[in-house]
Amino acid sequence: MLIIRNIDYIYTIKIIQMTYTLDKYKQNLKVINDDVWSYNTRVGIIAGTKLFQLGYWSQTTQKHINYVANEYDLDLIKP
Repeated sequence: MLIIRNIDYIYTIKIIQMTYTLDKYKQNLKVINDDVWSYNTRVGIIAGTKLFQLGYWSQTTQKHINYVANEYDLDLIKP
């Protein structure tokens, strides 16, 4: 929950978290909002039509990242 304070008002905004589980790697791969998670590690960020990879990963995690890029038709940007 996010609370924004103003002199006249206090706004409370509930942030909705969107979680997507993909067909192929249901247990270990998730997209939460614009973040790509492999196992319990954030491995990428989706921005517009690009997927920014956040480092170099194991072969399995790289498969996860590539899969998300293909499924969402994103350009993969590696470090």
